[in-house]
Amino acid sequence: MTETLVPFDEVLERYDPALGLEVHVELNTATKMFCGCPTEFGAEPNTQVCPTCLGLPGAMPAVNGKAVEAAIRIGLALNCQIAEWCRFARKNYFYPDMPKNFQTSQYDEPICFDGHLDVEVDGETYRIGIERAHMEEDTGKATHVGGATGRIHGADHSLIDYNRAGIPLIEIVTKPITGTGEKAPLVARAYVAALRDIVKGLGVSDVKMEQGSMRCDVNLSLAPKGSDKLGTRTETKNVNSLRSVERAVRFEMSRHAGVLDAGGSVLQETRHFHEDTATTSPGRPKSDAEDYRYFPEPDLVPVAPSREWVEELRATLPEPPTVRRARLQEAWGYTDLEMRDVVSAGAVELIEETVAAGAAPQAARKWWLSEISRRANEAGVELAEAGVTPAQVAEVQRLIDEGTLNDKLARQVFDGLFAGEGTPAQIIEKRGLALVSDDGPLLAAIDEALAAQPDIADKIRGGNHKAAGAIVGAVMKATRGQADAARVQQLILEKLS
Repeated sequence: MTETLVPFDEVLERYDPALGLEVHVELNTATKMFCGCPTEFGAEPNTQVCPTCLGLPGAMPAVNGKAVEAAIRIGLALNCQIAEWCRFARKNYFYPDMPKNFQTSQYDEPICFDGHLDVEVDGETYRIGIERAHMEEDTGKATHVGGATGRIHGADHSLIDYNRAGIPLIEIVTKPITGTGEKAPLVARAYVAALRDIVKGLGVSDVKMEQGSMRCDVNLSLAPKGSDKLGTRTETKNVNSLRSVERAVRFEMSRHAGVLDAGGSVLQETRHFHEDTATTSPGRPKSDAEDYRYFPEPDLVPVAPSREWVEELRATLPEPPTVRRARLQEAWGYTDLEMRDVVSAGAVELIEETVAAGAAPQAARKWWLSEISRRANEAGVELAEAGVTPAQVAEVQRLIDEGTLNDKLARQVFDGLFAGEGTPAQIIEKRGLALVSDDGPLLAAIDEALAAQPDIADKIRGGNHKAAGAIVGAVMKATRGQADAARVQQLILEKLS
């Protein structure tokens, strides 16, 4: 059935959106949450398993202390309260990728609770309330073979890899986020981006969304404008990029409004997000907490972090991202608007690494926010996944500073970098892109241009130096953009003065 979508601007005329974001962070511990199996990404299927993470009879779990430490540090960085006593619970449901047929998680007694994170969108600060951050284990990975969608419906058969089952997860759940209006998609994206920066800074996860080590479930509901009640929510599962978080919110707002405008009721359900079309499709009816039949995990002792240990961990927290950005802005000499654009583009770390590799801050910002950003948008990927490294950008800028390239030729070098043609130096050699630095060829091109435009030559001789621009342009064309424009102008004026 084709769903009716309401234009985004019209949605906001009649409805107020409410968000709820559940972010799963896969920790980079050496072993799993409740056993000693390794956690290396990309290992051969079902080679990193044992009786405990496979849920075999008689196998007993033991809590990973490093995972508890990471959970506390995440909670502290999110301004959370740290529980003096908490315990694990069994979350019961049938999924083929859960070998125990239940998930060991936390329910009514999470290790971290009642925090907040401030994010900035278009110069306005939004405080996102954190309901809880709790410890749990990841599921295995199911690959559905056959069919057109890659999902279980219509598949011929499914393959299960239990390597991921049992890897430590921290699930960070927001309180309902209201009052964002038209900025709802951008606020959702900014929150996940800020959370990713914090977790990466803590060093407890690589937060690679494309590999699933950080993923977001996007809950959204609409209520009639001015209503004090929340609408029925849907949960778009496992959204794995910042761009997709924004697009999932935008699509669901338009879809919900279409259902409500037609007099229908939104079904509380999970949804799947489709990267290629930026749309969602139905998953399964959404369960409530009582449907999972939670009960305390009898095989694990409670966790009771001492206040002394919590304070010791607080002392290890890195510089908060907002403080770090203010420091970098001052060091780089960026205006508030320039820094806001850098943050919005997710380019802070990329520019920091580019500057560390030798590029000037303004040059680094120019390349990341213009040429590379444009290509990332065209490819539908995040800036960091565009295919160019900070070291390469710094190398291109060094060649410009040395006079080997100009900006026009540098763009062709980026063409080669995106195409995987090698290093900047190799691309310059293969494509013959270096600037013409020998005065001989330049003078020959100047003579030819002057002979073709004698009236321009007379104007220059008469003192109209601005007219030299036409000759410079002709020389640049003759040399396919490989002449040093400043040197060409200097030679023209020397020749005709």
